This record gives sequence, C-alpha cells and structure tokens, in this order.
Amino acid sequence: MQVHLPVVTRLPGRISRIPELAHNLWWTWKASARELFRRLDLDLWKQTAHNPIRMIRQVDVRSLRQAAKNPQLLALYDSVMDDFDSYMSDKHSWFSTHYPDAKDEVIAYLCAEFGIHNSLPIYSGGLGILAGDTCKEASDLGIPLIGIGSLYPEGYFNQRIEPGGRQSEVYTRLDMDTVPLLPVLDNNGKRLLVSIPLDASQVSIALWKVQVGRVPIFLMDTDIEENEPWQRDLSARLYHGDQVVRLRQEIILGMGGVKTLRTLGFRPAVYHLNEGHAAFASLELMRQQADQGLSLSQNLTRVRNKVVFTTHTPVGAGHDEFPFPLVEEYFENLFEELRTSRQEFLELGQVDARQSFSMTVLALRTSRNANGVSKKHGQVSRRMWQPLWPDLPGRQVPIDSITNGVHLPTWVSSEMGSLFRRRFGPHWLEDHDDPARWEGIAAIPDSDLWAAHVRLKTKLLNFVRERTRRKWLQGVASAEQLVGLGCFLNPDYLTIGFARRFATYKRATLILRDRERLKNILVNSKRPIQIIFSGKAHPADEEGKYFLQQIFEAGSSNGLRGHIAVIEDYDMHVAHYMLAGVDVWLNTPVPPLEASGTSGQKAAMNGVINFSVLDGWWAEGFNGQNGWEIGGKDDDSTASALYDILEGEIAPTFYERDSRGIPVGWVGLMRESIRSIAAAFSARRMMKEYCRKIYLGE
Repeated sequence: MQVHLPVVTRLPGRISRIPELAHNLWWTWKASARELFRRLDLDLWKQTAHNPIRMIRQVDVRSLRQAAKNPQLLALYDSVMDDFDSYMSDKHSWFSTHYPDAKDEVIAYLCAEFGIHNSLPIYSGGLGILAGDTCKEASDLGIPLIGIGSLYPEGYFNQRIEPGGRQSEVYTRLDMDTVPLLPVLDNNGKRLLVSIPLDASQVSIALWKVQVGRVPIFLMDTDIEENEPWQRDLSARLYHGDQVVRLRQEIILGMGGVKTLRTLGFRPAVYHLNEGHAAFASLELMRQQADQGLSLSQNLTRVRNKVVFTTHTPVGAGHDEFPFPLVEEYFENLFEELRTSRQEFLELGQVDARQSFSMTVLALRTSRNANGVSKKHGQVSRRMWQPLWPDLPGRQVPIDSITNGVHLPTWVSSEMGSLFRRRFGPHWLEDHDDPARWEGIAAIPDSDLWAAHVRLKTKLLNFVRERTRRKWLQGVASAEQLVGLGCFLNPDYLTIGFARRFATYKRATLILRDRERLKNILVNSKRPIQIIFSGKAHPADEEGKYFLQQIFEAGSSNGLRGHIAVIEDYDMHVAHYMLAGVDVWLNTPVPPLEASGTSGQKAAMNGVINFSVLDGWWAEGFNGQNGWEIGGKDDDSTASALYDILEGEIAPTFYERDSRGIPVGWVGLMRESIRSIAAAFSARRMMKEYCRKIYLGE
C-alpha cells in the first residue's frame, strides 16, 4: 500500500510541510494549527470555508513568499510542526501504557458515515459525528483503531429553504482535489482495487485514505471506470432510499470493508460494527474461514470472538430490514459455502415470525459484546431484543450500555478553551475526563465566564446576519425570507437553540403547540426571548419537512416575527456557532426514542444550559442544578410544562442582573453545567470505557 501527498511546487521550501498538515485532520482540533492557516490568508481561509487544501490551491504565490519571510509566522509554523511530529511519534500514549501487550493489536471500526470536518461532507448527523469524535479520541489516546467506511461523492445534501419555508435538496459532487483524501495505491503506483461479488457480477472498489491524527480511515469508492454505470452509482449518496441500493451499499460496507482490511494487510483483533449497517462484515468473516470445514455453529463461535456491536436506534423502524427473497437473491451462493441451509442462514437475521432479515439481529447474533449508547437506551434495547433470548429475563439480555461522549478539543469553543487554559494550565486537556479537574471551575470569576459567553453569542448572531446579508446581496431571498432566516435577531434577548435532524419523534414543533401562549412568553417587553432552529429533514420525510415549514412560517408571521429564526443547511460549521452561542439548548424527543443525543453535551461544555425531556444522555446528566427537565406524558402536557418552566424559571433567572449587569444565578447554572458534564460525557471517558468493557476487557 502506498499513499503519496500531492506536490505543491508553489510552496516555498521553508513552509513546504503545510500540505502534510492540511491532509491530516489533526489540525481541526489543534487551535495553533488553525491559527497558522488563518495567518496565511485570513480572507481566503473564510472564503474556502476553513478548507486548507482549497486555500493552498488558491492562495497567491506572493502571499506564500511573504509568509515564508515573516518571522512571527515562521515561529508559529515551527511550533505547530514540532507539536505535530511529537504527537504523531508519541510512544507513551494512554493505550500503550495501560495495554502494553495489546499495542500491536488493531481494532477495525466499521461505520456508514464519518463526520470529521466540514471540508469532508460525507455525514448526515449524529452517527457520523460520533464516529468522527471516536476516531479523534482514539488518536489522542493512542488506541490502534482503523476506520472503514464508504465515500459518497455527492455526500448527503445541502439544504435550501425556499419561500414559504419548504426544504429543497441540492447535491454537489466532491471536488477530489480539494478534500483531505489521498488515493491508496499498490506497490506499482497504481490504484489499489478490491473486488467483491454483487448481483452475479464483480464490483471493483477503489480506496481513499483520510488521516485523523494517528488514526487512518479508509473509504471505499465504486465510482471508477472499471465498474458499470449502476455499480458506479452505488456509493453516490449516503442513505439511499431505494431498498435494493441500500442492501448493495451495506454489502459493500460490511463484506467489502472486511475484504479491504485483509487486502491492506490488516488482521484486526476486534471488528467494531457501529450500527447495523455494517453487519454483513460478520458474513464475510465467516466466509473467509469457511474452507476450514467448520459447521455453522463453529464458524459463528470463531466470528463472535472478534466482533462487537453498538446499536444506536431505539426506534423499531430505524433498524434496516430486507425481505427474505431479496436476501436470498444476493446470498444464495453463500449458503453452500458456509455449509448451511437456506433456513439456517436466514435465521441469522430473523426476529419473530417476520419474513425479513434484520441487520441489527444479524449483528447481535454474530457479536460477543453488544451495547446501547446510554443507560436508558441499554434498558430499552434489552426490552426491544429480548425475544432473541426467550429464556432470559429482560435484565439479563446481553446488551450493555456505554453512554456516548464528545471530543472536547473539537467542540469546546476557543473562548471557553482559553478560559479553561488560564484557570487549569496549558495541559488541562490531558486529564479532562477526570471529574476532579473541573472542580476548579468554581474559581473562575462570574465576570470572566459571562464575558466569554457574551462574545460567543455575538459571534453566533453576527454569523447569522452575515449569511442573510449575502443572500440579500445575491438576490436569492425575499425580505420575508430574510426575517425567517434571522436578520432581526437581538444579542440582548434570551436565546434558545434547537438543532438536530427533523425526524418527527424529536418534536421540533412542540414549542409551537399553543401559539398564543408562546407569543405572550416570547414577545415580552421586559423579558424577550428568541428561538433559533436549524436542521435537515430526510429527503423522503415529508412530515419532517412540514415541521420545518411550520417553524419557518411562524418566524415570518406578524405575531412572532423576529423571535423565531431558522439557520439554513445545518452542518458542523453551523453547529460550532450554535452550540456555543445560544443561552439554552432545547430538546423535546418523545421518550424513550432518544438513544443518547450528544448535541446537549457539546452545548453544556460551552456553558449553554440544557432544557430537555429526561431521555437519552440527559437522564444521566441532569442533577437538578445544571439545567431543567421537561416533564409531561403527552404532547399537550409536555408543551404546557415547557411553557411553565420557560416563563416561570428560565426567563426570570436570565434577566435578573446584579449591579454589574451580570446574571449571577445564570452564571451559576453555567458553571454547574460545565462542572458536572464535561468529564462524564467526554469521548475520552467513552473510549476508555470501550477499551475496558468491550475491546480488551478489564
């Protein structure tokens, strides 16, 4: 296997390693590295949406020559590259210290999507962002993880909000010259190809590598000349709606992923299936040892010793199932190869008497460990899948839980990071999963914590206004649209944020249930409130699109105009502004349908207060002093409880100021939110728990 960085001849020798840095996404969570790119050309950095590879290709040669002579920039360049080299060559990582006998092991992490940075838009939402955070934290801890996924040249989609609030989807192909991907080559310098059988033919898969610190992710791509047109389209878009295409994509992810690892020379000790999309990996592992004369039971036992599985979905409809005839069509040749009958094979994915093949059931039956992503989700999953273990009481169903966490260096804002660094010292991130570290938050003065938050809020609203200004100048939005998109947001108002997928169970429109009461609460001369929404509905989810349309219309109406806004095209870039810049983070899912949720964790670490239904991670995170719980048994009672707390507790606390203009009670909530949540819901804690409970044992 070979991977070659592109040669950028325009770069002066003194700063010639910048492309190397740009192609390793370590820079995305290293503030000094981002500052280096900013100093090269700030305007171009913004214009390229913080994509250093695009920036390097477009930057003026004269700017590069000047940079190579600038003493301050060169000092920063040397410092960043020294940090990078030290990080990449570290021989004394947490993992190597705690698991010295396993330092040469490999953990393969198979996932349908990876959300690492906006410059690589091949993710749709929470699952991908979690996978990205997992890889980043594995890199920081030195865990020998290898990511396996698929490349989607058209990504998910870009969202446009039309007049009236209707969502439209725009698909844009990746420019492969401006994304942090490198082609994987064979020893002769040609594209390395992996071949898998599919639909009575062979599909060729090209590989791309993205480096995330010390963790490589290999992405499979079928859009190559060797394939037929229908084969080339298989990897075009994430989460294709057509069931046949979806099945083919999951064969590529699972079976193609295992074959890719073998082709690259890896023999993982553990295969981590992150959600059921990757479950066909178990079949490929069984196929690879089928020539050893094993029975199906013996084969399964060997595979289970290597496979672990994480389920993320407490919604029954969210688990992929395929009809038996379709599965037979694609796997009939495997029956004989695995020394099993049609019935035995199909039973690997069958639950109850349904004539369908469940990817989650396949993953559960072929893994040694399975886990949900919060304590409550673990309980829900044990109840949901208890029929697979009919002789066991629900509490003994072998599905554990590891609560999701987030990668602090990625999601803590630069303002809050600076505050923490001044208080805790320059190495505060090294033990940020230690709860004792965060007890020192009490010593940060109210004025400092509040000033940092005000700056973040100002940045958010300036970002929204700049977006609306550009749409106005481009002539692509009417005045009515601009109101709905947030041009009248006020930095002095209590600001609530709601940003997530517009899946119906998340109840984005719950707060609109009693419009007149909501109007009285928001349009209050003494305690005004504004709400910022953002999120995408799945292209096939008409009800989710209608929810978005209702919200946009409400924000454009006379009664609530200027108090409700929608930020278009929610992605990681928008998320960084919203998660740190609002005052309150609102979450109203129908319990128990929120498996975990991590956006509220990211918000809390930035001092934003959670206001949420007690579901997912918040059922563990809420302690009565770090936010608010929304009760209620149905939509009406939950909405009523929401209004009561918003009007009777949240608004009064926010607007009660001392002589300096600081809301001391509110800052106390911010402080407790950070103290109680930062360590417990960090990806560092999560990944250490995976090593201890799932990957390697105690």
